[in-house]
Amino acid sequence: MPIRVAHHPRQSSKYNPIERRFFPHLSRARTGLLFDTFRTVTELMRGTSTSAGLTTTVNVIRRLDETGRSATGEMEGYMRSTINFDDVLPKWNYTITPQLGQ
Repeated sequence: MPIRVAHHPRQSSKYNPIERRFFPHLSRARTGLLFDTFRTVTELMRGTSTSAGLTTTVNVIRRLDETGRSATGEMEGYMRSTINFDDVLPKWNYTITPQLGQ
């Protein structure tokens, strides 16, 4: 299954419609409150909504990711990826198409 990756370049919040429509409501919900625990933060975010009905889904991942791990030779042998860069903003937009190794 191809995976499409499209990044917003730095300093480009104005191009992200979700960020522009929803983040102000998150800011308003937390104004003047102390973030003393994860529970406080998640409850504030979960309770935030817009008048148009946009709501949040908040999940806290409590496990730590290992750093410094790389793919094994066996894994690399089974999977080869082809990366196709877009014509427009190739640094920020590309498609990864995994292919089974031979």
